[in-house]
Amino acid sequence: MKSKPKSKTDKNRLHLLHQYYSYTGFYSFVWDAIKKALPVILLLIVGIYVLNHFFNINDALVRMTETLPAYGVLAFFFVSETLLGIIPPEVFIAWSGKMPSPWLYLSFLAFLSYSGGLISYWLGVFITKIPSVHNYLEVKMAKQLKNSKKWGGFLIIVGALLPLPFSMSCIAAGIIHFPFKSVVLYGSLRLLRFAIYGLIIFNVL
Repeated sequence: MKSKPKSKTDKNRLHLLHQYYSYTGFYSFVWDAIKKALPVILLLIVGIYVLNHFFNINDALVRMTETLPAYGVLAFFFVSETLLGIIPPEVFIAWSGKMPSPWLYLSFLAFLSYSGGLISYWLGVFITKIPSVHNYLEVKMAKQLKNSKKWGGFLIIVGALLPLPFSMSCIAAGIIHFPFKSVVLYGSLRLLRFAIYGLIIFNVL
């Protein structure tokens, strides 16, 4: 019996995957999430651009890494990665590349970022304890929450691997009460991102 050509089999699998995503509402979920997040992202970009126009943020961060002791830089990074995480970690990765043991300090950064994300998850859970937020989520956002819980793993993976605030993804996961064990598992990809960035940045420095 002849087997089906590999390319045809792959096309069938992609077609079935596309049908599954369409049926379960994955595409709608992603599009709705983008539409809701876009104004906030644009506002942050404009705010950072305006601030950077009058005050060079990158230079300030570089000066901070050159002025503070190592534990001060690590502490600042941990707070940043726990609270929204809008400061690019690349600045700190470049700093670790100039330290006596680059990969050791990079490991510290990776685990601090990962730990900060896990703490952010519980911040998200805490937010839902606020009565007004709880009522809004349970009444007006019930349908969106159902889809969000279904695709929460995708949310965490995107935040862990892509240049997006990992903390925000974890806070969102906490708000929708995505299982913490899954956050721990998917969030561990954050460590991989730091390893990849380290390989790239260390070879450039």
